[in-house]
Amino acid sequence: MSFDTVVGQTALTTTLKNAVKSGKLAHAYLFCGPRGVGKTTCARIFAKAINCESPTDEGEACNHCESCQAFNEQRSYNIFELDAASNNSVENIKALMEQTRIPPQVGKYKVFIIDEVHMLSTAAFNAFLKTLEEPPAHVIFILATTEKHKILPTIISRCQIYDFERMTVSNIVNHLKMVAEKEGVKYEEDALNVIAEKADGGMRDALSVFDQAVSFCQGNITYEKVIEDLNVLDSENYFNIIDLALENKVADEMVLLNNIINKGFDGGHLISGLAAHVRNVMMARDPLTLPLLEVSQRQKEKFAAQAQKCKPQFLYKALKIMNDCDINYRQSSNKRLLVELTLIQVAQITQEEDSPAAGRCPKRLKTLFKRNSQSVQPKAAQQVVAERKTVRPSVKISSIGMNFNKIRNEDGKVQIHKDEEKKDNGEHQSFDEIMLRRQWLAMCGRMPQEMAGMAARMKNMQPAITEFPRIEVVVDNEILMKQMSGIKMRIRNTLAKDLHNGDIELNLRVAKADEVRKVLSKRELLMEMMQKNSAIEKLQSILELELS
Repeated sequence: MSFDTVVGQTALTTTLKNAVKSGKLAHAYLFCGPRGVGKTTCARIFAKAINCESPTDEGEACNHCESCQAFNEQRSYNIFELDAASNNSVENIKALMEQTRIPPQVGKYKVFIIDEVHMLSTAAFNAFLKTLEEPPAHVIFILATTEKHKILPTIISRCQIYDFERMTVSNIVNHLKMVAEKEGVKYEEDALNVIAEKADGGMRDALSVFDQAVSFCQGNITYEKVIEDLNVLDSENYFNIIDLALENKVADEMVLLNNIINKGFDGGHLISGLAAHVRNVMMARDPLTLPLLEVSQRQKEKFAAQAQKCKPQFLYKALKIMNDCDINYRQSSNKRLLVELTLIQVAQITQEEDSPAAGRCPKRLKTLFKRNSQSVQPKAAQQVVAERKTVRPSVKISSIGMNFNKIRNEDGKVQIHKDEEKKDNGEHQSFDEIMLRRQWLAMCGRMPQEMAGMAARMKNMQPAITEFPRIEVVVDNEILMKQMSGIKMRIRNTLAKDLHNGDIELNLRVAKADEVRKVLSKRELLMEMMQKNSAIEKLQSILELELS
């Protein structure tokens, strides 16, 4: 009803009141800002004050004259409102512009309030522009919009622009306290803070949520009931997650995450809320930035207490990890796993590094659960020897004749050295072509990254035993033949070790014209198998199998 009832826009309302007092009014005003901050409300109050016959010394409407009474009873003929969201055609604007020709019967001005003006069509804007360029002396336009950038520059240049600010949490809470006291509603300040944060800077949204909370809580708004009604995750969970991360308690974090998800909360919202929490903890480290927290005083104290435990490096790295999770969350096919890995990485920031190991990737995850060394009993030497004979040999880069010292030069760049000499391991076990091809594929899978292209082509080859233990490999072309010849002895030594036979001889030759065969895709291989064996096609049909 008055400018004084508008919350959080003191500078703007003061300017408008001064304009009413001085009588120096523009022909067009543009009110911009986010939703629910009072743009349309200010437009109506301003329109009433403009036509008031006896405004107060502060520039407010008197609410007693005929013009004010007509406005309050919604029968004023001097104030017109148009919702451009549903009336955005050129015909609607032309009909409104026809009204501008008729001077007011009561009061000084005819005021036209156009809400959501950015929704007008281009033709409607052009029709409106003609009147805006040469408006009658008795006409004032008040335009309201949430998206100023969509309005034509020629329209904006003819308006006085008022940018409404987003509501702060403290402003919303103070207004809700006033409403609650007038309505006789009991409340907890933390509950009102949750409502204010849920409103996201809009007073209209805050009042709607407040009404909902009053109905649910039956006149006594408590923190527990509000977070239950609004389905908001209790902030205590965020404090617990950070405390567990500082203590490297990954298992406890996983249990807490499972409980949160079982209550129906989305993992993406959890990460977003946790990132906001870490940001608040970072702000709470410095007394200068502590006032930036839009939370209650009790919450500020909790943030300040947790901030004393957290080092800046932990907070920076945690924010980076959670930001990466937020970016990848939508396109992830296993969202829960992504959230779990994120929490694990955050919990490992302060964990000491494991003992260094050769070839260990620097981006690996650290040990999650440390073993109790006393509970592990040493095995007898005979048992270890027996197991080595039955267990598949361990995979090492050196097994294909390579190691990190050999593949890196002094500049740190990968390089390939000349071939090595033939090695005899003293073993003479027999093997067949099935074992040979199995070890061949395993060797290709272990080749260094710089040889990935060659390894992929080698996987399509079929090594054969010509005369035991001689092995022949048919190579598709001369280029690949030259590449493989450079590491021929390493390939031979690797096969000799994996097949436990030091007598192996390896022969490479270029394929003849009739031996070159097209490399089939997985689907082509499946079709070929179906043609050779009808049982495979029948199996696929019965089980409704699809090729992944």
